[in-house]
Amino acid sequence: MKTSPAPEKSTRQSGVRKISVNEDFAGQRIDNFLRRELPGLPKSRLYRIIRRGEVRVNGGRVKAEYRLAVGDEVRIPPARVNDGPGDAAPGQIASLESHIIFEDKRILVVNKPSGLAVHGGSGVSHGAIEILRASRPELTDLSLVHRLDRETSGCLVMAKRRSALRELHERFRQGTVEKNYLALVVGDWQFGEHLVDAPLHVEHRRNGERHVVVSGAGKPAQTLMTLSRTFGQYSLMQCQPRTGRTHQIRVHALHTGHPIAGDERYGDPEANASAKKLGLKRLFLHAQSIAFPDDSGNELHFTAPLPDELDRFLGKVHGGKRRQQK
Repeated sequence: MKTSPAPEKSTRQSGVRKISVNEDFAGQRIDNFLRRELPGLPKSRLYRIIRRGEVRVNGGRVKAEYRLAVGDEVRIPPARVNDGPGDAAPGQIASLESHIIFEDKRILVVNKPSGLAVHGGSGVSHGAIEILRASRPELTDLSLVHRLDRETSGCLVMAKRRSALRELHERFRQGTVEKNYLALVVGDWQFGEHLVDAPLHVEHRRNGERHVVVSGAGKPAQTLMTLSRTFGQYSLMQCQPRTGRTHQIRVHALHTGHPIAGDERYGDPEANASAKKLGLKRLFLHAQSIAFPDDSGNELHFTAPLPDELDRFLGKVHGGKRRQQK
């Protein structure tokens, strides 16, 4: 699914505001809170005003990871924002609606296509959340529970109520959410089941994009990588992130010496060029499943089928050496 060109936006200069946090927003990260309060503000600018201390909570500086508490007073600086990206195209809405895996009164799970951002910003007018809000205008509290890279496809969970959002964020903090990704890496994997335990540090490039490196100065990060099948020049891996760092699986794969096929940011240029000749035009990373207990303690498990373009690519490399890991 490709995003449409950005429609005309109505922009305005907002003034200084002070907002008292109620229980609806308790537990939400300050950067996510600001995305809602400053629509259309580029991510680079948003994180810059946090780093510079222009955003204050109870009169003091905070980091982007700070989680709001009931009664916090948030000072939001003046910024140029937009009043909305206009209407999502009917085709965008119909396409994403067809990718919904599950929906009940509390949550919505969608099989996000590669190439679709989870939210708008940085030149993208409509992400998955904006499109579904346009589709369901009555869901005023529809929010992202977690995120996927724009290039990554697969299971994306949204909360339809603030209570569900708080509960699922707590599940993530407790480590009771199980996520499984399929990744096709370059090379013949020889490590069997391997826990990659390497801290990750986010660097900001000049254009505002985030770039992640393995560094002792970074935050702890762990990914369990298990061989599913090898095709000689490629290996299909099951990846289970035990932490939720930016670009975690992509950087950990690179750290093992086996970058993900089709990864334009962290991958091998020559390997990517070869894969492209065989028809791979995207990152081969797919959020295959996600599982977590519901509010009654019952285990919920959702699975997104492998996209056709990735399945076709596996068929093309099928002729190489192939062994399946039990």
